[in-house]
Parts: sequence; C-alpha cells; structure tokens
Amino acid sequence: MKKIESINEFVIKFANINGSGSASANQLFAKGVFRSGVPVSPKNIFPSNIQGLPTWFEVRVSEKGYQGRRDGVDIAVLMNPQSYTQDIEELNPGGYALYDSSWKKDFGRTDINVIGIPLTKLCIEEFSSPKQRLLFKNVAYIGALSSILDIKIDVFECLISEQFQSKEKLIEPNVRALRMGFAYAKQNFKDICSIKVKESNKTDNLILTSGNNASGLGCLYGGATVCSWYPITPSTSLIESFTEYCDKLRKEENSHKNKFAIIQAEDELSAIGIAIGANWNGARAFTATSGPGISLMSEFIGLAYFAEVPLVLFDVQRGGPSTGMPTRTQQSDILSCAYASHGDTKHILLIPSNPKECFDFAIEAFDLADKLQTPVIVLSDLDLGMNSWSSEEFVWSDMKRYDRGKVLTTEDLDNLDQFGRYLDLDGDGIPYRTYPGTHPEKGAFFTRGTSHDEYAKYTEDGDINAENLSRLLKKYQTASELVPRPIVNLNKKKSAMGLIYFGSTDASIQETLDLLEEQEIALDTMRLRSFPFNLEVWEFVEEHDLLFIVEQNRDGQMRTLLMAEGGIIPDKLVSVLCFNGQPITADFISNKISAHLSGNPLKKVAIGK
Repeated sequence: MKKIESINEFVIKFANINGSGSASANQLFAKGVFRSGVPVSPKNIFPSNIQGLPTWFEVRVSEKGYQGRRDGVDIAVLMNPQSYTQDIEELNPGGYALYDSSWKKDFGRTDINVIGIPLTKLCIEEFSSPKQRLLFKNVAYIGALSSILDIKIDVFECLISEQFQSKEKLIEPNVRALRMGFAYAKQNFKDICSIKVKESNKTDNLILTSGNNASGLGCLYGGATVCSWYPITPSTSLIESFTEYCDKLRKEENSHKNKFAIIQAEDELSAIGIAIGANWNGARAFTATSGPGISLMSEFIGLAYFAEVPLVLFDVQRGGPSTGMPTRTQQSDILSCAYASHGDTKHILLIPSNPKECFDFAIEAFDLADKLQTPVIVLSDLDLGMNSWSSEEFVWSDMKRYDRGKVLTTEDLDNLDQFGRYLDLDGDGIPYRTYPGTHPEKGAFFTRGTSHDEYAKYTEDGDINAENLSRLLKKYQTASELVPRPIVNLNKKKSAMGLIYFGSTDASIQETLDLLEEQEIALDTMRLRSFPFNLEVWEFVEEHDLLFIVEQNRDGQMRTLLMAEGGIIPDKLVSVLCFNGQPITADFISNKISAHLSGNPLKKVAIGK
C-alpha cells in the first residue's frame, strides 16, 4: 500500500458534527503543532445552524510557511458518518483515514490507509457521563494523533492546563482522555503513518491568533473607549475580544470602575448612530458588522461623511448577496463600502492581510478618522477574522501619541473673530472642528446632513453645495497621501506582467509565484492595502502591459474600482475570481493564469473549481 511520506508539510482535515465540542479539540491540535515550532494555518468550516449538521476543521502544516488553503487532504479524521462519502473523496491517494472503529466501516477505496480506533468504546469504558463520553472522544483522537505523528504528548498536556487554568476540575479528565488515545495508538500501531511532525524553530517570534482578536486589541491601543454593536457573524468575536481586553486593561486602578462603554444596540442602525454620536462628542468610538449591516448602515455612513464626523467601522466580510453564506468567506463588500450611501460619497478603506496588520490598521484607523473627519472602514473577511494565523508579533511604542487632527481649543477660539466649521483654511480640504462645550460662547455649530455653507448654515444654493462637494473631494485626495502604501515586489526578470491582490488572498500568493516560476512565468506583484489609491498604485498599473487581479468575489469589484478611479482600459485588467466561500488556493490562481497565457483566456466568471 502506497503511503504519503512527508515531514512538516501536510493537510489534515477533521470531519465532525456541529455542536459536539470538536472545534476546541481541533484547535488544540493546531496549537500543538505550532508549539512544536512548525507554522500552521487552521480553517474552521462550520454551518450557520446551531448543531447537528456536518462541520470541518482543516489544518495546513507547512514548515515552508505557506498559509493559504490547499486542495486535497493527506490525513482525514472521520468522526461524522453523514459526511463519510464526501470526506473520503477528498483524501489524496496514499493518504490516511482515521475513524471511530466502534462501528466497522469499509470505505471502498484501496488506495488509502485506514486507521481504526474504537473511540466510542474506549470512552464508554473510561467515563461514566454521557456528555463526557461525547466531548472526550475528540480529545482522545488528538492523543492518538500525538502518537501517530510523533508529536510530544506533553505539548498537548501543557496546552490543556493553560486552557483550563480557571477551571482546574476539567484538566484531569481532559488529560486522561488524551493519554487514553495516545496509549491505544502507541500499543496498536507501529509505523502506520509516514507523515510526521518534527520539532522545528520556524515559529520563533511568531504568535498564533485571529484577525478579529488582533483588531479588538488594536482598537484598545488605538484609544477607543466606546463601542456600539449588533451581533452578526463573522464580526461578533471582534467585539468579544475588545470587551475582554477592556476588562483586563481599561479599568480605574483603585476603584476598578470601567473606563469604557460597550453597548449592544437593538439593531445596526442604532449601533452606528451611537458610534457617530460618541465620536462627535470627542470620544474614539467604533462599530463592527458584516455585509448586511453595511447595507443597513449606509445612510448613517453618508451622514458622517457629509457632516464630517470621525467614525471607525470594521466590516468582516462574508458571502452574499442578502443573507448569503453567513459562515463562509468572501471579499464581497468592496464597492458597497467604497461608495456607501447615496450621492457623491467616497470612503477611506484599510485592507489588512494578516493579524499584525489587523492590529496596526485598527490603531491607524482612529488617527485617520480624526485627521480626516470622516468614516474609515477596515475591510477584513471571515477567513482572516475568525481563523487563527501564524503571525508576526505585534509592536507598540509607549512614545505613540494619538493624532486628533484639527481640533480647536478654548485659546484658539478666543483668537478667532468667527468660527467656520467647514472652512478650508489650509488647502487640504480638511476644516477645523470643536468638541462640544469647549468654549462658553464660541465654537458652537449645528451639525447637519443637509446642504450647508462654510459656517454650517443651511442653504439650498446649488453653487455653494457644489463648492462643498469639491472641497470634500480635495480631502479625499489628501487622504490618498495618508493611507497605507501598497506593497510592491518586482521580479528580477523585469516582467511586463503584474499580479494585483489584497486582503487574505495574500496567504496564497507566495506559493502561487513559486508554482508559476516552475512554469517559467514571472510576475511583478502589488498588494493593495487601502483606498483611495496612492500614486504608487497608478505607477504600477502604468508600468505593466497586462495585470491579473485576484479577487474573492463574483464580479471583480476591485477591478471595477480601479477602472472607475483610474480610467484604465478593461483589456489590461484580467480577473481571477473565486467565490465559492472557501479561501482561494495557490493552485487555483496559478492554473487560471497559466491557462490564460497559454492561449485559453480566462472567462469572465470563474467559481474556484
């Protein structure tokens, strides 16, 4: 029987039943490999119901550092008979299928290696509680994998102790279940698997965390004291992280009173309205949502834009349209965020690609919102937000000072004859503002979303309104010089072709380039990190004859945005599109590009298969 042989390079997929407590055990496996010094990229693939339906958890193990999802499975842990057929089909020839052999099963494939462990029977013998039998079956197969893959069991024991340090009663039974699975595999299997995890040092100076956790921490370090939100997958965990960090780090030293306010509103409209009001009063406030929430919040986003009130909004994107696929990933809201609301509006977008950028951009978003007096939308997605990533450590300097922008003090107002809220005194499109109550007599104005003149007075004079809109466009141009620059990498072969990408797609790009290099295809690359586009973006476009744009949506929204903003001819921009709800793979990208260059032009629509 052929066996896949590999050290520190494989994909393992756990197939479970949603609601069975498997996710924490599968995450335990990923953490154990990471603690062994090998980078991992876990993906929790779960349904939008509460329990009962199939759920999966993929872990890509790659000492090379590849974090993008990969097609095909090398090890399948089969714990759900409902999905046996599908799960077995995904297993590569020579791969390994580990299953609960309390009920014997013939999978009908002669090209795979079946590893049967009677997990249910073992748990019945070891534990008396039906609930424990169900839960600890998951921990038992982690113990078996520890033996089969040569991962030191004490790594997992240490992780269990850390996980349940506040619930010490749970440590002993979890460790017992772990050792039970380990002992069975050790006694019954010898050289059954040729895939191994060998200790390495590739995770030195790395952390394992999610984008939402990083964003929540970034909001705290960015000075946010007010958060208003309404629950929606996949942004809820961002708020939960912010709450957890505030409870630990934002309390009065002596009284332990909260120095923050977190408000669960009755809907998305209330959530963004509260955030706008708090920012207008001088706090740093934010909200978080996903695509359906952006749709509901659009009118308020327009108000913040035209009244020029700072606002930070996190959009953790998911599949659409409408409710779409709430637990699948997509880059689906680019256009709806860039031009949110009606009329002539353009908004600042920050697009992180990894947890470190989620942390950094969260901090930067508050400075930009204050400086530009406008909404700033941080565009993440479900894959980046909810899944764990091997990430660079976060960096913070105590020398950092927040940039609150053009805010007039009492002394400033004393020296003014008349305060004009929307006067452009510096030629950058950004007016001066005041906090409520700054001065007993001066600095007050009426904040309105209707047409107004430079002194915030209502007017229906079309010429005055046009001048105001032109000033706002000037501010937008100023923003293009302040937002994060793209990351450009030029191939040594000085290619006339380029690859444009953004967000979580970054995880698959280096592997894509390696695959294309094997075919002697050389591409320059540019990772977009913000909107409005910097001058460097347009220079990259101008310097290349053909550009592939990789996106995880159906309609090529970033391509449309580039054409709309830069007047680029369509034939120069070739879309590589994946929108099946799964993170895009390097194989998919490289195959589409090579097919196009070999005389099989990409069709307008590609679904990722």
